[in-house]
Parts: sequence; C-alpha cells; structure tokens
Amino acid sequence: MAQADAVLIVGELVVDFTLAQHGAKCKLRLGGVGHAARGLWAAGLNYSVAAFCPQYLVDEAKRYLAECGCDEFIWLGDVIGAPNVILIGDATEVSHQGYEDLMRDTKVVQFHDPLPSLDAYQKVVVFPGRFDIGTLASTFSRDARFSFDIAYDLEDLSSLEVFRGRVQAVIISTSSSLFEKLGKDYVDGLMDAVKTLSPEVFLLKENRGGSRLFDLRDGRVEEIPATLGNTINSVGVGDVYSAVMVGLSHKGWTEAAWRGCQAATVYSQTTFPDDIKRDVERGFLLSLDVLQALGGTVLPWHDRPRYSIYLAGPDFSYVDKPELDRATASLAYHNFSVRRPIQENGELKRPAGMADLHRAYHVDYALLKECDAVFAVPLGRDPGTLVEIGMAIALGKPVVTYDPRKENENTMVVVGSSVYSADLDACLNGTFVALAKLRAESQ
Repeated sequence: MAQADAVLIVGELVVDFTLAQHGAKCKLRLGGVGHAARGLWAAGLNYSVAAFCPQYLVDEAKRYLAECGCDEFIWLGDVIGAPNVILIGDATEVSHQGYEDLMRDTKVVQFHDPLPSLDAYQKVVVFPGRFDIGTLASTFSRDARFSFDIAYDLEDLSSLEVFRGRVQAVIISTSSSLFEKLGKDYVDGLMDAVKTLSPEVFLLKENRGGSRLFDLRDGRVEEIPATLGNTINSVGVGDVYSAVMVGLSHKGWTEAAWRGCQAATVYSQTTFPDDIKRDVERGFLLSLDVLQALGGTVLPWHDRPRYSIYLAGPDFSYVDKPELDRATASLAYHNFSVRRPIQENGELKRPAGMADLHRAYHVDYALLKECDAVFAVPLGRDPGTLVEIGMAIALGKPVVTYDPRKENENTMVVVGSSVYSADLDACLNGTFVALAKLRAESQ
C-alpha cells in the first residue's frame, strides 16, 4: 500500500506509568501516540508515526512500533528538560485520572532543523501537545487532509486556523480542557468554535455515555453507544477511537465512528496487545447493521444533569467516609446531578429532638421522591441508608448500591438494587445504564 493511503499519526511519544492500586500492579507502557499506533495495528490499518520524544526513547520506539506494524518512524524533534513520563493515578477513569507530567514546567520541545518532509502522507491524525502545530503545516503536501484529536494542550483553536479548509475531523473528549472551557454547559459554543475550521465532522467522545458524531455537511447527529464492561485501563482509549475512525473514513464517517468505538472498547478491557488485536479483528467481522442493532448505553454529557441522583449514605461531618466521598467525586466528574440530603436539608444535632427528627424525615423523603435514582453507600450498615434503599425500591426507582466494605450482602439489598457491588467502576457503569434507560423511555 502506498504511503498516501496510510494514516500518519503526529504527536508526542511518552512513557505511561500507572501507579499501583489495591489489587492491581504498576504498569509501564509506551504512551502518547503509541496508543493510537496500537489501535491502528489491531485494526489492520497501514500507518506511520511522526513523533516528538526525548532522544533516549527513539531507538526503543522504533523497535517497538515496528513490531506493531508501523511502516515508518519519523523523529520530528527532541524533548528536553523533562523525561516525558506521565504518572497515572486512576487508570480506569472512575473519576479524575490524576495525570502528572513529570517536570512539565521545564519541558521544551525542539523541532529538528530542517524538519523532515511529510509530503508523502495525505491522511493525517494530529494529537496536539507541547509543540507549535503551525510549524508543521509547511511540511505536508497540499493534498494532505487533517484530523485533530484535542486533549490537554490546546486552550483554543486559533493555532489550527492555518489548516482551515483541509480539516476532515475535529475530535474532543469531555475530559479535555478545551471542552471544559467551551462546551461543559452547552455544546453550542464548542460547535461554533469547531465550525471555524470547516471540518466534515465533529466527534464528541463522552466517556461511558457513548459519543456523538456531528456531520457538519448535512447537520445529522449520530449517537454511538458505549458498551460498558469491566474497565481495565482507560488510558489511550480515546486515541484509539480517533485513529481507527480516521483510518476507516473511506467507509463513510458513520461506519468509521462505530468501528473506532469498537476498537476503543476492546482497548479499555485489556493492556495486552495480542489480545487487543484478536478481539478487534473478531469484532470487525460483525456487519454495521448487526453492530448497530446490538445497541449499548447512550447518555450524552449535557443530558446527565436532567436526572437527579439521591445520595443515600452516612454523609455526616463526624463520620469517616472516604468511600462515600470518592463515589460523590466520581459522579460529579461525570456530570451527574447529585442531591445530598444531609447537605441540602441540614445535619441533625446530636442528640436530636422529636420535632427535628420529624422534619428531617419528611424533607429527606420528599427529596428522595423527587429524585430519579438512588446511589447508596451503606457504610457501617447505616440503618438510615438501608431504609432509604427500601423506600426507593418500593417507589420503583433504580437503586445502585456501592458496598465497598461488603457489609450489606443481604438478599433484599442485593436483589432489590439495580446494581450491587463493592467495585465503584461497576456501580458507575450501573448508574449510566439506569439513567440511559430513563432517557430512552422519555424519548
């Protein structure tokens, strides 16, 4: 296959180091655009890599990427002042992943002079980083078409204006700083900014809630569901989605996006490359019609606040409740509307009089009835939480019970809950599924 038919990935190569967690070992991987490379290899697509990285990584990167089917490795420039190592606190993205770019304040990207020519490539996926992207524009042929996956190192789109009229796709995730700035509350502002580049499509990746493909040529919006399972690793999953989608764009953007999502789902479920390739190849045997019929979870970012979640748990100031606090932070990170009755209605004094007890009961119960779902964290077998679980079940509301200390493995709690688990990842998935079902029923 000619280079003009291959995908060129442009960006930084880094070393990902996932910190050890309870029940999980440390993990060291070639990251940055290395994730996109693994995805394209697993999808059977021809590709090359043009990367910035420290000199110590060059030979290892060449060797590793060649094993992953890379046609050509082009070293665009050096990274000095920092090792290009990313520490990762939460690889499953239950909440903020806690990325730490070591020595980021002293990091400098130096372009090679002269820059190598990239004019053999016509399909280019750029992952912006700590480099001046406009400097690269002159190294490509006039026939080159670009797609941009914008994550953390681009605060606005002005630096991409030099590519206007040559842009195929703009891709942003809800975890990116640009989304936080322009699209967190309303998608319209983000869409207006994206349209200035005149791309064919805009893909908004919305984590466990699926993704939306906006076709800017005819105004159509395709909702692509997430397939939720046991998340082993979320790092680089979005990069795989983007790269595979662009690589398959000749099939049409709709199928390309569905296939990109397929590959990304597999990538989230294992970190072993051979297993990724095997499972992606198997998944691609499904026709698009069958794939779409399988469905999944669709809960767009901007729809999530419409559904209020009652937090049932000992949310008291005098209780040691790190698991409850983590669960609350997780739900907030994913843009859910969490109602905390103790914070909203006040914490009872100890001891409380009968009048205060009556008031607390009625205002909390009214809030429970008002909410769409319940997320329960019954630490210490808290009796109030268990009563609230029972009330919610009787009211027909979905209940997700997160029991991190495994203290409440009771038939009524386990069976009555939509999801019961000691794993926050499973409970978060259950929340997405429950509210996505409510959304589908209301449409």
